[in-house]
Amino acid sequence: MPLALLALAIGAFGIGTTEFVIMGLLPEVADDFGVSIPTAGFLVTGYALGVMFGAPLMTALGTKVSRKRMLMLLMGLFVVGNLLSALAPVFTVMLIGRVVASLAHGAFFGIGSVVAADLVAPDKKAGAIAMMFTGLTVANVVGVPLGTLIGQAAGWRLTFTIVAALGVIGLIGVARLVPEIPRPEGVRLRHELAAFKNAQVLLAMAMTVLGFGGVFAAITYIAPMMTHVAGFADSSVTWLLVLFGLGMVGGNLVGGKYADRALMPMLYVSLGALAVVLALFTLTAHNKVLAGVTIALIGALGFAAVPPLQKRVLDQAHDAPTLASAVNIGAFNLGNALSAWLGGLVISAGFGYTAPNWVGAALAAGALLLAFLSAGLERRDSAPSAVVAEATPADKRAAVHH
Repeated sequence: MPLALLALAIGAFGIGTTEFVIMGLLPEVADDFGVSIPTAGFLVTGYALGVMFGAPLMTALGTKVSRKRMLMLLMGLFVVGNLLSALAPVFTVMLIGRVVASLAHGAFFGIGSVVAADLVAPDKKAGAIAMMFTGLTVANVVGVPLGTLIGQAAGWRLTFTIVAALGVIGLIGVARLVPEIPRPEGVRLRHELAAFKNAQVLLAMAMTVLGFGGVFAAITYIAPMMTHVAGFADSSVTWLLVLFGLGMVGGNLVGGKYADRALMPMLYVSLGALAVVLALFTLTAHNKVLAGVTIALIGALGFAAVPPLQKRVLDQAHDAPTLASAVNIGAFNLGNALSAWLGGLVISAGFGYTAPNWVGAALAAGALLLAFLSAGLERRDSAPSAVVAEATPADKRAAVHH
């Protein structure tokens, strides 16, 4: 794997830290600003919506800029957003800072996925994408737990200041290690938009929304769920996030490896098992040991689906993948926003802190159904051409006899 993938992984590490660290700090942020836990959950929803809308917007704005230059500009925007969050005097300003930082997220991973895939041989593309996303997953083993620990001990503002510093390191890494890759000739925004006429591209994005939304339905409210239901101390949330992160790292690498061999079967297994595990989390959340195991499994199964989902979009939009790739990153975060909102609704309705797990199970099951639908449509569309191909020799012989 090229060294440039390390630079992309460094940027992904910073972005992954700021995206997920808020989960473990929701109670502290809510207390500081005097808002409820569901209201503080808007920091997750707002970030996710910013990624969703920012991904196509920033990618479109970057159509005239080299991919390396655009990656550097995005990391700069990420730094500004996190500094704004760190210095926020009121909740609304922090929410704005989260949205500013989120505008860099989708385009960075979208453009970065295309760059990563371009750096390797065709049979290693999913593995290269997984390598970049390793930065995101490792953030959950190192960055997020440390950020949570620092936030609980010295204040969440220090956490976001450190995250901004990570963004600076990521910017330097991209500048030093990522090569200048010329943009393909003749590819314009109109050409990129044409990919969205492909039903398979849209189905892959819908799978992304529902599948990854299942993960966030549970993980967004992991801190109150584990402290109020499982009986963990506040300080234990850090180590529970480490378990989640370890699961993510393992699942991401396995998903990248097997997506290059059998993409759709990898999706069937990961999404189906994720739905089952999320449903079981409603029960296992009441036991400390079982809760820890379940959290690790959610991370593993959720991120085992990430490389195949991203590669599925790149494969289906192969003629103009940049915008589709970025929008699919937005789809991940649309799932985050949807599930965080639905999870807050069921908690506010009085169903308890474990209720979001049922929401997540339903979303993951929906993604699995879409995967079967997508494969079925693909088989149907390829069948007529196969029949014609088989009939052609006979047709030729008939033509000779005539």
